Amino acid sequence: MQFHLETDELKLLANVLLEQDPRRYNELLKKVMARDLRFDSGELEQTAEILAGKKRSLKDEIARQPDAALKMELQRQLALLERVLERVNEACVMF
Repeated sequence: MQFHLETDELKLLANVLLEQDPRRYNELLKKVMARDLRFDSGELEQTAEILAGKKRSLKDEIARQPDAALKMELQRQLALLERVLERVNEACVMF
Protein backbone atom coordinates (compact mmCIF):
# COMPACT_ATOMS: atom_id res chain seq x y z
CA MET A 1 0.00 0.00 0.00
CA GLN A 2 1.32 3.43 -0.87
CA PHE A 3 0.02 6.70 0.45
CA HIS A 4 1.24 10.25 0.15
CA LEU A 5 2.52 12.57 2.87
CA GLU A 6 3.60 16.19 2.53
CA THR A 7 7.17 17.16 3.44
CA ASP A 8 6.24 18.43 6.91
CA GLU A 9 4.25 15.24 7.56
CA LEU A 10 7.17 13.05 6.46
CA LYS A 11 9.50 14.99 8.73
CA LEU A 12 7.15 14.54 11.68
CA LEU A 13 6.84 10.80 11.01
CA ALA A 14 10.62 10.44 10.74
CA ASN A 15 11.11 12.32 14.01
CA VAL A 16 8.55 10.16 15.80
CA LEU A 17 10.24 7.00 14.46
CA LEU A 18 13.63 8.31 15.60
CA GLU A 19 12.26 8.40 19.15
CA GLN A 20 11.49 4.67 18.97
CA ASP A 21 13.66 1.60 19.45
CA PRO A 22 15.88 1.58 16.34
CA ARG A 23 16.17 -2.22 16.35
CA ARG A 24 12.43 -2.55 15.96
CA TYR A 25 11.64 0.33 13.62
CA ASN A 26 14.81 0.83 11.57
CA GLU A 27 13.36 -0.60 8.35
CA LEU A 28 10.29 1.58 8.65
CA LEU A 29 12.46 4.62 9.28
CA LYS A 30 14.60 3.80 6.24
CA LYS A 31 11.49 3.73 4.07
CA VAL A 32 10.29 7.07 5.40
CA MET A 33 13.71 8.67 4.92
CA ALA A 34 13.76 7.37 1.34
CA ARG A 35 10.20 8.66 0.82
CA ASP A 36 9.18 5.11 -0.03
CA LEU A 37 5.76 4.84 1.55
CA ARG A 38 4.84 1.47 0.08
CA PHE A 39 3.94 0.01 3.45
CA ASP A 40 2.40 -3.39 3.95
CA SER A 41 -0.53 -3.80 6.33
CA GLY A 42 1.73 -4.63 9.28
CA GLU A 43 3.86 -1.55 8.73
CA LEU A 44 0.76 0.62 8.49
CA GLU A 45 -0.58 -0.81 11.74
CA GLN A 46 2.79 -0.27 13.47
CA THR A 47 2.86 3.32 12.21
CA ALA A 48 -0.67 3.94 13.45
CA GLU A 49 0.20 2.54 16.90
CA ILE A 50 3.36 4.64 17.16
CA LEU A 51 1.54 7.80 16.12
CA ALA A 52 -1.36 7.11 18.50
CA GLY A 53 1.12 6.70 21.37
CA LYS A 54 2.87 9.93 20.42
CA LYS A 55 -0.50 11.69 20.26
CA ARG A 56 -1.30 10.61 23.84
CA SER A 57 2.08 11.74 25.15
CA LEU A 58 1.87 15.05 23.30
CA LYS A 59 -1.60 15.72 24.74
CA ASP A 60 -0.23 15.01 28.23
CA GLU A 61 2.69 17.35 27.61
CA ILE A 62 0.33 20.10 26.42
CA ALA A 63 -1.82 19.70 29.53
CA ARG A 64 1.24 20.11 31.79
CA GLN A 65 2.83 22.99 29.85
CA PRO A 66 2.65 26.34 31.71
CA ASP A 67 4.36 28.38 28.94
CA ALA A 68 1.68 29.68 26.54
CA ALA A 69 4.05 30.05 23.56
CA LEU A 70 5.42 26.53 23.95
CA LYS A 71 1.90 25.21 24.47
CA MET A 72 0.84 26.76 21.13
CA GLU A 73 3.81 25.14 19.36
CA LEU A 74 2.95 21.76 20.88
CA GLN A 75 -0.66 22.19 19.76
CA ARG A 76 0.56 22.92 16.22
CA GLN A 77 2.61 19.71 16.34
CA LEU A 78 -0.42 17.83 17.64
CA ALA A 79 -2.57 19.07 14.75
CA LEU A 80 0.08 17.92 12.26
CA LEU A 81 0.41 14.57 14.01
CA GLU A 82 -3.36 14.09 13.95
CA ARG A 83 -3.38 14.80 10.20
CA VAL A 84 -0.67 12.16 9.60
CA LEU A 85 -2.45 9.66 11.85
CA GLU A 86 -5.69 10.23 9.93
CA ARG A 87 -3.94 9.49 6.63
CA VAL A 88 -2.34 6.35 8.04
CA ASN A 89 -5.68 5.17 9.43
CA GLU A 90 -7.32 5.81 6.05
CA ALA A 91 -4.64 3.71 4.38
CA CYS A 92 -5.19 0.94 6.94
CA VAL A 93 -8.91 0.88 6.10
CA MET A 94 -8.18 0.67 2.39
CA PHE A 95 -5.96 -2.39 2.90
